[in-house]
Formats: sequence, C-alpha cells, structure tokens
Amino acid sequence: MREGADVNPSELSFRLDGGVTMVTGGASGIGSAIATALAEMGSHVAVVDLPSSDASATLEAIRAAGRNAEFIPADVTKPEQMQAAVERVESSLGPLTAAVNSAGIAHAVAAEDMTLEQFERVFQINVTGVFLSCQAQARAMKRNGGGAIVNLASISGIVSHREMLQSHYNSSKAAVAHLSKSLATEWAPYGIRVNSISPGFTRTPMNDRAEVASILDEAVTRNTPLGRPAEPLEMAGPAVFLLSSAASFCTGADLVVDGGFTAW
Repeated sequence: MREGADVNPSELSFRLDGGVTMVTGGASGIGSAIATALAEMGSHVAVVDLPSSDASATLEAIRAAGRNAEFIPADVTKPEQMQAAVERVESSLGPLTAAVNSAGIAHAVAAEDMTLEQFERVFQINVTGVFLSCQAQARAMKRNGGGAIVNLASISGIVSHREMLQSHYNSSKAAVAHLSKSLATEWAPYGIRVNSISPGFTRTPMNDRAEVASILDEAVTRNTPLGRPAEPLEMAGPAVFLLSSAASFCTGADLVVDGGFTAW
C-alpha cells in the first residue's frame, strides 16, 4: 500500500496463507516457536540455522500444521551463505514473502575483562548476521514486489541489567533495533516493511546459561509486573502480527514484549 491508498478492511488479516517465511535461528528457542506459529497461520517455513543444529522438532511441527518445511544449514555471518540460503528457500518453497531473524548469542563478562574477540563475536552474529540476513532477504523481496521482516532485538537494548554484566550483548541488541528502523525507511519504497521485537526474559536454551538461570526466577520475577518470565511461544503472536497484513501500516517499530519489565 502507498500513501493515500484506500484500505480495504477485508484485506487486513492475521493469516499468512500461501506465504513463504525464512526464520534464522529457527531450530530452537524463540525462533522455533515463531516458525511453528507461522505454519499454523498458513505460511510455508524455511528454518535456517547452523549445520550442527537439530531442527527436527521444528520441522515436524511445521509439517504437522500442513505446511511445507525446509531446513537450510547456514552461518548468518557469511554473506555468500545467506544469499545461497535465500535462493534455496525460493527454489524449494516459492517466492520469499516474509522473514524472521532470531539467530543470536549471549554471555556475561565484566567490561574491563572482556576480550576484543568476545566483543567482536557478539556483534558479528547479533548485528552483522542480522544485516546480512536482511540484505539477502530484501534483495528477493524487492524482486517479488515487497515483503515483511521481523528482527529479534531485546529489552537488553533498552536497559542494562544489574544482575548481568553484558555490555557487548546489550549494545548489540540496541543496534539491531536501530538497524531495523534504518532499513525500514530505506526499503519502504519497495513495499518491504521492517520491524523488531524486544523480548523480555524468556525461558529459552540460551537462558539456561548459569548467569541467567541463577536470577531468572527470583530477580526477573521480582522486577516483572506480570510476575514471571515469558515462554517462547509468547513471542510468536507479536511476530505473526508484524508479518501479517494486519500490520500493513507498521514499519520501523520496536515492539516490546516484556511483561512490563521496562515499565518500572
């Protein structure tokens, strides 16, 4: 839709029937939950993750929803691999219409003790990886006449955490949110919407690491108005919304899904 276009309510839907979505980091955690929900809302789904990933449960859930599924091994930090991944998605499932970029890493270390390698590795995956994924996806969407992209940022890009020392992770997620805004304005003329989601603390394999598990139930519960961490599936609804035509006027937004954590 362009400025001034008439909006037909019958064309606005949360359904994704007939679409093709690519989900990076989709083998586990939030990415897996979103991939499954997208299939249940009608989209065929390609799961992109490292070759060592076990995506079998995600693929099974997608197919159980009656949609086509494909696992594509790729490293998001390699531009040639991301370009090849998009090409494989389109050859296997059809023209790419949507994408979710959730691949990321985290760990805690005091800033004064952090090595350059630790800092750069987090940014390489969390920021460069998101950019390279978006770049390859947008090239296809531009050819296809438009599409929608959702990137996974974090409330850690909005606030720092007293309980965890992770300045590299926090700043990388702030970068993801602003990168998404920048791409949204740049690609709007091509009919490509770009938004981000900033989850609060969520029960995922990444949050099984010691520095998070030790505070997840006590500190997070105490500091979250809803009184608990999120489940991965609770990030799926926001992603479905932002990818759907129901969000046709949403671009450049960062949707905070944190149980009220940042409201206090």
